[in-house]
Amino acid sequence: MRLFRTLVSQFKRWWIIVLYLGLFLWWIFDFSTIKSLFLEWLGQRPDLIQRTSLAELALQHLNIVFISTSIAIVIGLGLGIIIHYTQLEDLKALTLKLASIGETVPSAAIIALSVPLFGYGNQPIILALIIYAILPILRNTIVGLESISRPIIEAAKGVGFSKWQQLIKIELPLSRPTLLAGIRTALVINISAATIGATVGAGGFGVPIIAGIRTYDPVMVIQGSVPVILMALFADRLLRLNKLT
Repeated sequence: MRLFRTLVSQFKRWWIIVLYLGLFLWWIFDFSTIKSLFLEWLGQRPDLIQRTSLAELALQHLNIVFISTSIAIVIGLGLGIIIHYTQLEDLKALTLKLASIGETVPSAAIIALSVPLFGYGNQPIILALIIYAILPILRNTIVGLESISRPIIEAAKGVGFSKWQQLIKIELPLSRPTLLAGIRTALVINISAATIGATVGAGGFGVPIIAGIRTYDPVMVIQGSVPVILMALFADRLLRLNKLT
């Protein structure tokens, strides 16, 4: 009976994730079938030549999101740990203020200012996504580390833990739910915002979306939008499994 309950519990936790993944793969590898359904509603439209397959666009999109989110995690987590251990309120206020300012700058402006420096391609959108992702990761790192009760920290010191051992074995594991919530927020933001990169020559699902807008083709817009939605839902649900939030 206990085994059965465990299996049911695991099924409830994983079925929606498997569903999102299955729908995403179906959309990527069998869009021709799906497209025929849309054409019944929207009417037959002339096909535009696509030089890049949806599978390639998916890899490009994942590459942009992975690089930008990974760098943001390193920066946000690192700054949060430094602020926690230095206990400098001025540094904390300044860092959060700068991160908040970066969050308010329009992504189009960041991309436009980045093009003269990096040229067209993935670099401008990666920079914009890093700036956007830092704030939720930094804020949740600070909150998570500060939420650990003082007696636990004192007990760790009492058994002879160094600062590094205290961080790795006590503080990061206990603050993991809050840290993952920040990473989850940053990841979902990056998955959706990465589509803007197509305006400056970056790859990803923004390519069919922008092409569809320019040619007034709703099918192309849907072709690029739906997998982005499924990716965001998949990432959100997967990180919630660790529990998390």
